Amino acid sequence: MSSLKYAACAVALTVAIPASFSVPARSESGTFGSVAVQPGPVVDDKGRILIPDSSIERPEDRGKSAHTHHLIFVPKGQVGPTISPNNTFQESPASIACVYGLVTTSNECNPSSVTKLSRGGSNIIAIVDAFHNPNAVSDLKQFSSHFGLLQPNVTVVFCNASTCGVSTPPRFNSGWALEIALDVQWAHAIAPKTKIVLIEASSNSLKDLLRAEDKAGQIVKGAGGGEVSNSWGTSEFSGETTLDSHFATTDVVYFASTGDSRGTQWPSVSQFVAAVGGTTINRKSTGGFQSESAWKHTGGGLSSVISRPTYQNGISGQVGNRRGVPDIAADADPASGVPVLCTPCGGWFQVGGTSLASPLVAAITNLAATAASHFAASTKAELTSVYHDLGDATKFNDVKTGVCGADPAVAGWDRCTGVGTPHTPGGLKNDITPAITEAEAQQ
Repeated sequence: MSSLKYAACAVALTVAIPASFSVPARSESGTFGSVAVQPGPVVDDKGRILIPDSSIERPEDRGKSAHTHHLIFVPKGQVGPTISPNNTFQESPASIACVYGLVTTSNECNPSSVTKLSRGGSNIIAIVDAFHNPNAVSDLKQFSSHFGLLQPNVTVVFCNASTCGVSTPPRFNSGWALEIALDVQWAHAIAPKTKIVLIEASSNSLKDLLRAEDKAGQIVKGAGGGEVSNSWGTSEFSGETTLDSHFATTDVVYFASTGDSRGTQWPSVSQFVAAVGGTTINRKSTGGFQSESAWKHTGGGLSSVISRPTYQNGISGQVGNRRGVPDIAADADPASGVPVLCTPCGGWFQVGGTSLASPLVAAITNLAATAASHFAASTKAELTSVYHDLGDATKFNDVKTGVCGADPAVAGWDRCTGVGTPHTPGGLKNDITPAITEAEAQQ
């Protein structure tokens, strides 16, 4: 990441930001709805990006506190946050399901005309976030009604400074509230029959988030297996491997977004976590699907701390002896982003970032496990299966175009999109024999 110094109340601060994002003096920042933001760049002639303050990492937070991985897209001419959730060429639950082969392809997956929705899912997906969104459940129900989705089965668990399962919610934070809305709505949009459990940590400190992570693993394992999605992170730090146990619960597959600028983010870089990077969905002038390319701001690269895990032995030529991320990718470009309803934030927003990609892939994995009538024994077992199927065009869309930072997307695994994006849920079906997966999970 690059950094830029700015003044706030005559106090100099250093803020880590995506390399191409220009952040002005703090006095020029503002709010979008109720979300505190910093201005971002114009995206071609389509609009501009706003960076929520919750998505900015400060150097003093490294290894101590996490930031979100979502960005707000403001279409050209739009002033306030409220958008029509049916904007032309903005993605929808039906268009995303079409692009990733979750439903029968029709009408070139055009958001303006496709209507068929994913109807699958089972067991449970847990979402771990910080702070509190007081309207998370009611907004999810309204989101579902608007798009014709099945009504959700959702539970919210509050954590305080010592335990999870308390009756008093954490305090409100607008940036994290928008993150929560994005995560629960788009996990439900893809796997609407799955129970969603939102676990709200008392703050964005790693200590509090990992307490919530432990609760998520406990709940998912108790339900018979499933997924945990995390759309937050911090730059890598010494000692991060000592925290691996928080992501090692059996019968649970953990996902984390890789971030919205070049480089590696923990926990996505952990060998016990499936790292999810970002793509851009490119559309024709008519709105029909044209291609996916690497999103230029997606996080990814080689870990400075973690050695290559065994499931990446087959790509040693690309990663050497380091852990490479991402493992897989999905839509993350805010310009090809999705509608999110956050009433305490100001209404409907168009949102992207790898925060979107993580719940998308977690939910597609849930669909795959449902179809296979089983859930993976661990994240390492799931990733062993994913890398076993690398290059199988019936399971993954190999993204070969686009550049992220200085890294190009190429055939096979790359530092922008990993093995590619899901072609159907089949690529995320754990298809290695149980004996092998159990052995792999113990390594």
